[in-house]
Amino acid sequence: MITFQQEILNLVKCFRRQWHLFSNSERTTVCGADCMLMALQLSMAEVNKQLHGDFTVSLSDVLETWNYLLHEKLGLSYENMKETENYADVKKAYDAFLARSNMLDLIDIYQKCCSLGLLPEDESIAPVQLLEFISGITNVQENTGSVLSTPSTHVNRQGQEHMKASMLAKKSVCSYLSLLVNSKDDLALAHVLNVPDRGLDREAFTDLKHVSQKRKMSIFLMATSFIRTIELGGRDCASSLYDPLRAHVKGLSNFINFSDKLQEIVGETLNPRIAGGRILSTVKMHLIKGRSNGDPFCQAVEEVVQDLDLKIKNIIDSQQEILTASTTGVSPTR
Repeated sequence: MITFQQEILNLVKCFRRQWHLFSNSERTTVCGADCMLMALQLSMAEVNKQLHGDFTVSLSDVLETWNYLLHEKLGLSYENMKETENYADVKKAYDAFLARSNMLDLIDIYQKCCSLGLLPEDESIAPVQLLEFISGITNVQENTGSVLSTPSTHVNRQGQEHMKASMLAKKSVCSYLSLLVNSKDDLALAHVLNVPDRGLDREAFTDLKHVSQKRKMSIFLMATSFIRTIELGGRDCASSLYDPLRAHVKGLSNFINFSDKLQEIVGETLNPRIAGGRILSTVKMHLIKGRSNGDPFCQAVEEVVQDLDLKIKNIIDSQQEILTASTTGVSPTR
């Protein structure tokens, strides 16, 4: 019997195969639960900044709005919920953020697949199931027994540290890959702008974000434009618009140069198996540079890269097998 997580994975695969029915760009990426929540938080902060001059937002307000947003988007009953303050503005900002980032959230993909009848009948997903999955309830229920019955020990603490390092490693590697596919993905950029440490703290990200908004550009494109201008020494180099970014030249230059290196691999390596391996290897070396071999993060990065490398090769092999099977016995001229 197919698991619910497999059904979600098939949902995303359906989007990948039929991307032209969902978006104008094949580089559109999927915004999962974590990214949806982060996008909402940034949208709420932006609205709060516009209305009250304060960019901060409380966690309780974010979670309350998050719950309301999920119920509304999924068409589930929210009669007993009170619409959160400035919800219409927040929802508009959230949708605009995803559009600017060339992303679709999991609910949008689910609803589009359902409306087009792209999912098999035996893999139908109920809105409440998707709500539980995005909210994390499904995973909690699956793990409740083991979590509650396991005492806190040194081994468990080590396991928690390994899990934390593994999550950070996976997020870092996948964010670099996501940026390679979709340079407008501001959430991915936020994850790796200062990973590894480039001296680009929250202030640097905020400065970059504000300048990109003034130029109506993605954050990555803004950073690239700034560094290219500095390198070429053009007329725009003296622009006052760039003033907030001048303090971050070194870190931004490091980030853009590394991104260029990944793009070069894509452009120079025609074999996708080799290209995928080289990209992952380059990202791995970049992330673990300067760290000791026994560092939990280094070990986690190694595991994540090995796993992704195998998955990429399996996908490529599977696609080639399908292509070979579909063309067997058929003349190339046909």
